[in-house]
Amino acid sequence: MGGDVGPDVVVAGAELARERYPELRFRIYGQETAIRAALAHAPRMAAEAEVIHVEGVVLGTDKPSQAIRRAKTTSMGLAIDAVKRGEADAAVSAGNTGAMMAMAKLALRTMHGIDRPALVALMPTLKADSVVLDLGANTDCDAENLVQFAVMGAAFARTVLGLERPTVALLNIGEEEMKGTESIRDAALLLREAAVDLSLEFVGNVEGNGIAQGNVDVIVTDGFSGNIALKTAEGTAKLVTGLMANAYRASWLTKLGYLLSRSALRALRDHLDPNNHNGAVFLGLNGVVVKSHGAANVKGFANAICVAHDLVQQDIQARITADLANFAAHRSPLADMVG
Repeated sequence: MGGDVGPDVVVAGAELARERYPELRFRIYGQETAIRAALAHAPRMAAEAEVIHVEGVVLGTDKPSQAIRRAKTTSMGLAIDAVKRGEADAAVSAGNTGAMMAMAKLALRTMHGIDRPALVALMPTLKADSVVLDLGANTDCDAENLVQFAVMGAAFARTVLGLERPTVALLNIGEEEMKGTESIRDAALLLREAAVDLSLEFVGNVEGNGIAQGNVDVIVTDGFSGNIALKTAEGTAKLVTGLMANAYRASWLTKLGYLLSRSALRALRDHLDPNNHNGAVFLGLNGVVVKSHGAANVKGFANAICVAHDLVQQDIQARITADLANFAAHRSPLADMVG
């Protein structure tokens, strides 16, 4: 029931995701009348999807505390609870991010060895996509939190991007080791002092202007800085495409230039389209929960479902657990003195 459009995009997105993964099955939680109306345009989904009528809906204006109190009477709350009870392998929603995080954390709890879950997503770069976390779940993080984010982000990169040993960097105000807050410097020490045979390669710091270069597979930061970086990148993409559109409309000569470069511009637009990178994940919970952008279209919501599928198929929780154990086993005594 969440997102700018609601059930229409959810149902159509689910149907599109099944074209890629025919084994997918769906339980759709929400107001049945609206869901059935959407299913009328998706006959294949209507024949197989299970609809669970729930009258209560989490609004975009609801505070997390309000959503938690109504978790057992809302579509979002019951969808997450289905993961907790083992009735579903993953929950996907385009609804209220804060409410979804709060309910997921309360219902599923954090994994052993993880202090706080993190919101992770893919960002387009000049090269391949990069993994960025945290994107807003935790505004204030210590060194241990950042290290845990690094381990989880690397596991996510191996799962979703298929990287064998992803490179990891901390977002900082400079590349030098002495730059940044105490938490960032301590996290760098912990990661640098770890044994070299971890399933990630720590490469130090990366500045904000280096995110889009694509030289690092996983970028780790606190949720405050991460959310600003994400929104800045989204705004910059809109700025660039808007300026180009204005420039091409300036005269008949520029319009001719547009016709000649239309295929290249279409490729640029597709690369920057957030729907092609949709599907933020709450990593570190005992279950898979994926947040779709509220403005996602059908393709975007389908991509969020496919991310959930990949995480379940590759057992992301088991990967994170193994990586944390490996990190602890190779953590040096010097690093344990940090803090």
